[in-house]
Amino acid sequence: MRIGMSLNYSGGFAETVAEVGDLEKAGLDIAFVPEAYSFDAVSQLGYLAAKTTTIELASGIFQIYTRTPSLTAMTAAGLDFVSNGRFVMGIGASGPQVIEGFHGVKYDAPLGRTREVVEICRQVWRREKVEHQGKYYQVPLPAEKGTGLGKPLKLINHPVRERIPILIASLGPKNVELTAEIAEGWEPIFFHPEKAASVWGEPIAKGKAKRDPSLGELQVYASPALAIGDDVDQLLDWVRPTLALYIGGMGAKGKNFYNDLAVRYGYEEAAEKIQDLYLEGKKAEAAAAVPDELVRAVSLIGPESYVRERVAAFAEAGVTTLNVMPLAADRAGRVALIEKFRAICD
Repeated sequence: MRIGMSLNYSGGFAETVAEVGDLEKAGLDIAFVPEAYSFDAVSQLGYLAAKTTTIELASGIFQIYTRTPSLTAMTAAGLDFVSNGRFVMGIGASGPQVIEGFHGVKYDAPLGRTREVVEICRQVWRREKVEHQGKYYQVPLPAEKGTGLGKPLKLINHPVRERIPILIASLGPKNVELTAEIAEGWEPIFFHPEKAASVWGEPIAKGKAKRDPSLGELQVYASPALAIGDDVDQLLDWVRPTLALYIGGMGAKGKNFYNDLAVRYGYEEAAEKIQDLYLEGKKAEAAAAVPDELVRAVSLIGPESYVRERVAAFAEAGVTTLNVMPLAADRAGRVALIEKFRAICD
């Protein structure tokens, strides 16, 4: 089992990078830099590349609407170059709140756009002249849509790798099916090992049936909170507000992907209650309404023997990387926690 971790992107990045060096020595395999609506992830990934030597570096995630497909490919190739082949490109659709609310871009056709973005990126990395006449992207732009001066071009530089691993964050059945078909990796949110097969088994199987064997086995990145000890149960309450935010506050009634996931997990009544409370501004009450069973299932919080059992459950459900959120008060605590977790995973 590989170990990953998402980094803090809200500020103090120099301190975060210094900590990554310690985490790298402690056994961390891959570090993710998010890109929500804070600083961009690219500048920080480049900074990380210069300050680390072996750890893989991933975007977590590039939103498919905010860069052209060719720029996405150029950016990934550049990050792979400065990291000497250590970059993993995480992409995803994000949601309409961010895409339309912050970027002012229409949120439409996430499946079709994702497929075309991946196809164009791989053309760029192979240094082919980029020619793609899809439903959502036309490269070069047809004459009737522009000046008529566009012509097929290929990337000037030679990429370190002609196939940079692509990781797609996806939730819905059709999106997960697409991910299993075209991507090297899949990043689900709030992964419940015991419910994964019933919720995602069919779309994953459908996607894998169309998968190019050259992609290898689908890598699965789950993201549980982590705390190891005999007296850490109180830290379950640290997870509740995040679950409540996503299940209750992301999107609106009838348009919340995370609420839909909770329903598919079998928590329909709780999901409705959490959303109602959250949208009424009762965030503490919404967090308290998150079922204990769900909090425990999607986390790694408990004694070492319990965490070991849960790691085995995640592995049995197909997870290959646990992209953990260490619940510790300081840098030393997080590093110690990763060291302990490394011993469990080995």
